[in-house]
Amino acid sequence: MKGQIDTQYGKVLVEDDVIATYAGSVAVECFGIVGMAAVNMKDGLVKLLKRDYLTHGISVTIEDENLINIDFHVIVAYGVSICTVSDNLIETVKYKVESFTGMKINKINIYVEGVRVID
Repeated sequence: MKGQIDTQYGKVLVEDDVIATYAGSVAVECFGIVGMAAVNMKDGLVKLLKRDYLTHGISVTIEDENLINIDFHVIVAYGVSICTVSDNLIETVKYKVESFTGMKINKINIYVEGVRVID
C-alpha cells in the first residue's frame, strides 16, 4: 500500500520503496550499525549488503491510517551495546522518516542478524 498525504493542491502518494531507501540510508549512518543484512532462508546464511542494496534488508508496510511499520535486518559492530545501538536507530529513524514523509511511525522492529569486527 502507498502512503497518501492530502494537500490543498491534491494528493501525494509515497511508495514504500522510497521510505525503505531513505530509512536504510539513515540507518547506516547510526553508530554501531555496520550495514543491512540479507538472510538466505534456504541456507540460513546472513550476508552484509552493499550500500546499493539497502532496501533488501528493510521491509516497510503502510497501514490504513498512514502509519508506517519498518523491519530492519542489521549487522552490528562488535563490542557495542546492542540495546544502545537499537535505541539510537529507532529514535533516529523515527525522527527523520516522520520529518521526511509527514507520516507517523507505528512500529520499528530490529532483527540483529550478525556481528562484525570493524578495523
